[in-house]
Amino acid sequence: MRKTILFISFLLMLMSCKSIKNYNAEITRLHPVSDLQKDVDKLYNQLQKHHPRLYQYTSREVLDFKFDSLKQSITEPMDSREFYKKLAPVVSHVRQGHISVGSANKRYTRKESKKLKKQKFEFYDLDLDYLQNKLWVKGVKGRDSSVVGSEVIKIENDSISDLIKAYKNRFSSDGFNATLHDRSVGKYFSSFYFKDKGFMDSLQISFKKSDSIFTKTFRRILKEDPTKKKDSTTVSKRIKLTKAEKKAAKLAAKQKRKFNRKHGYIAETKNYTRNFRFMETDSLVACMNLRSFTNGTYRKFYKESFHKLDSAKTKHLILDLRDNGGGRISEINYLYAYLTNTDYQFLEDSEVKSRTPFLTAAMSNTTPNSLKVLSAIVSPIVVIHNLIKTKRKDGKLYYSFKYTKPKSPKPNHFKGEIYVLINGNSFSASSLISTHLQATKRAIFVGEETGGAYNGTVAGIYKIYELPTTKLKVRMGLMQIDAPYKQTPDGYGVKPDVAIVPTSEDVFLKKDVELEWVLNHITEKENKPH
Repeated sequence: MRKTILFISFLLMLMSCKSIKNYNAEITRLHPVSDLQKDVDKLYNQLQKHHPRLYQYTSREVLDFKFDSLKQSITEPMDSREFYKKLAPVVSHVRQGHISVGSANKRYTRKESKKLKKQKFEFYDLDLDYLQNKLWVKGVKGRDSSVVGSEVIKIENDSISDLIKAYKNRFSSDGFNATLHDRSVGKYFSSFYFKDKGFMDSLQISFKKSDSIFTKTFRRILKEDPTKKKDSTTVSKRIKLTKAEKKAAKLAAKQKRKFNRKHGYIAETKNYTRNFRFMETDSLVACMNLRSFTNGTYRKFYKESFHKLDSAKTKHLILDLRDNGGGRISEINYLYAYLTNTDYQFLEDSEVKSRTPFLTAAMSNTTPNSLKVLSAIVSPIVVIHNLIKTKRKDGKLYYSFKYTKPKSPKPNHFKGEIYVLINGNSFSASSLISTHLQATKRAIFVGEETGGAYNGTVAGIYKIYELPTTKLKVRMGLMQIDAPYKQTPDGYGVKPDVAIVPTSEDVFLKKDVELEWVLNHITEKENKPH
């Protein structure tokens, strides 16, 4: 039996290695023009079939022309990465931020992956920001801080201005606003560069600081040097714990795990996505910093935070949604019940293109066969559920979430004044809850226009489709997610009542100008004679 298991494992490993080798050969070879043009047609057909608002911001005539022009422009064979550079700008004309085109990147065997995990690329240690039309290093994860405060002017032979211009054309916000482009192209610059250039062992980067220009080489290095021996004198002897101490340590570790889940701990960055604190000793002002709605168990965090606000009789709450890229509808619906002071309906029915949208998502050509088998087994239940939830109205299909039902505020909802900090990276779910707060005049908004649209977005669930020839993966939303509020013209984000955009000098001096404005405004209000 053991030999049989070992033999099967060996066969699976050989098949996996062969599959990886074939995939890598496929994405790097030059694809015939006719096959590339077929990939364009396949993708456009998928978008037309599944995307419920494909022509919301760009007319059918214009999109037809864009995709047809792309096909006509393909006159020579090219590999998958070069095709990505031509395809992504065309897809961005849909102007729906949840559509993304992935580049075709090399896959690695288990042995190669294990080796790579022991290394780090120094380039990825740079914390970059795009401000005032320049790319800046605002921080580093490693020990070398000499480049902090520098402007990045060139990488290898490419000027930063050329790279930024190209990358901005390869993704889109919801609609016509440009704030998402400026914020995201800086924050995720290294990801855009990887999609553009692929795997690199080293990079030469030119910087400008205090009118002087210098160049540094960033390499792929070992995370820890295995040849470096530890000084035996610094290694402390292992202390044997008593039974009571072991029990206490185990309990402390359990409490820490609970705390991490509640606050959305991210191990990679060692940061939390949910933070709450009082700004003053008298609890007059509190700040809730939310960087995402994607991870952890959120209910206890909000329940405890708003209990503290209620007990302290806090008058002003600052809700910081800057750089919050969105996440779960369930979380923002739960949070909103603590922020509103009136009954509310959180969502409208979602427009879809299929009566079984969840099955459409599950049965994509990127879904592993094992999950397809499982989906087929449970499909009768899924189909019945989808059919019950989906209805036709005015010639269109709509899916009804539970969030469309009227709800009331939480008994201990916040009754004071709310300030919301937003920027171009406030997207998707963070834009949706912002729409509610602005439409009901529940908050004062400070910062810059959100990258997500006021009038909703196509998201909810996603289909990830792989193009047959080039193997590029394209993600598309399947549901129109709308709050019951609309503004004209369509295609713009939630705009601030007080527009403030930090400068590079503010960032390097670690000045939070948006937060400072709010605190000064509150102080002035509190000090005014009544």
